[in-house]
Amino acid sequence: MSLIQLGALTVICGTIYCLMYIALGYSNMAYPCLIYIGIYFVNFIIFLKTKNYNYYQATQPFLILLAIIVNHIVIGNFVDSSAVIFASLLAPVIALTFASQKTAQVYYYLFLVSVIIAGLWDLFLAAPGPKLPAAIYTIFFINNIIAVGSIIYFLINGFLNKNLKLQAELQESLANLKLTQSQLIQSEKMASLGVLTAGIAHEIQNPLNFVNNFSEVSTEMLKELKEEKQKAIRDLDYEQELLNDIEQNLIKIIHHGKRADAIVKGMLLHSRSSTGKKELTDINALAEEYLRLSYHGLRAKDKSFNARLVNDFDPQLGSIEVIPQDLGRVLLNLFNNAFYATHDKQQKQNSSYQPEVRVSTKKKNNYVEIKVRDNGNGIPEHVRQKIFQPFFTTKPTGQGTGLGLSLSYDIITKAHNGEINLQTEEGEFTEFTITLPVNVNINTKTNLTL
Repeated sequence: MSLIQLGALTVICGTIYCLMYIALGYSNMAYPCLIYIGIYFVNFIIFLKTKNYNYYQATQPFLILLAIIVNHIVIGNFVDSSAVIFASLLAPVIALTFASQKTAQVYYYLFLVSVIIAGLWDLFLAAPGPKLPAAIYTIFFINNIIAVGSIIYFLINGFLNKNLKLQAELQESLANLKLTQSQLIQSEKMASLGVLTAGIAHEIQNPLNFVNNFSEVSTEMLKELKEEKQKAIRDLDYEQELLNDIEQNLIKIIHHGKRADAIVKGMLLHSRSSTGKKELTDINALAEEYLRLSYHGLRAKDKSFNARLVNDFDPQLGSIEVIPQDLGRVLLNLFNNAFYATHDKQQKQNSSYQPEVRVSTKKKNNYVEIKVRDNGNGIPEHVRQKIFQPFFTTKPTGQGTGLGLSLSYDIITKAHNGEINLQTEEGEFTEFTITLPVNVNINTKTNLTL
């Protein structure tokens, strides 16, 4: 039910009351209803002319309240007209439905005041009015209760239907937000994968070069071995030396082949969605691997960029249970940010500046500490509190989604029950410290992936 429909309904009710008063011979009681109907039409015409709905929704409850009070004064006798006074409750109900809670509160207080004033009016000020037959009072009482109750019912029903519609819209918006979030996460993931791919292309070239070189050398040695065996007088010592060299080359080929295989598997592991499965992982090896891949990923874009890589790994750290895909993505994100910061500072500084990215690990009692530090521009004071917020980024538009650190924070705190903290000094350095508990139950049911 709209406010206009409600106004039309009250006009119909007022008209019915007018006709009933006139039919019963009490024309003077019909005047307040007629006056209200006239005022309502004037108010409605103003609304049609001005299209000012705020004015209409503010004045209409007031007119309803005023008409009911005037009706009471005309009828007289608080007890006999109590149903009419009850109708004044429509004013705060209408305001609550169509206006605001603050407006509804005002009309509710006016309703209370009107009831008190009506009672006092009957006691001290009201002149003896015409006494209607008991049957007429009963008819009016029933009509008022039905009219007011029906209006309140339809208002509440309309309000609930409106809420259901809003809930459906909110559910749809939530579903769209989740879809958008998954798309943004995938975008962030693909961006980090792009950097990772560039680094892998460089890293995998080294073991492949070794494999090719040792294969070529071994092929030449096999040819020499065949030629030596075909000679009438064979040099067995030389043949054994060739066999030993070929064996050593094959061992090296296997070693570098496994190295290439590990790099490819690492890339595939990074590209997959996280299974959330905890595994014993060598944190030192994981950090060193992603540090190199991130570094060479940036160098693939800018060959002139060189940075000093510093490792300070705790040899006693060993392996701990983590989700390797997720932790690897966090480290890759921190390394990418570190190299981006140092690269940005290098472009703005003179040639004396030496970019440096440092990664360190340390086992302390029941937790492991991983630190990633760069000597870039640092993070300004006014943005430090926002650094882990979703969609916040200090990078120029188009160079960051603002999800990397936000998702990293969730992976560390929610998926690993750990902490990630920031220490920085503007113009000097930035250091992220990851703290992971050892021998705790890791939350394996996580969908947080970069």
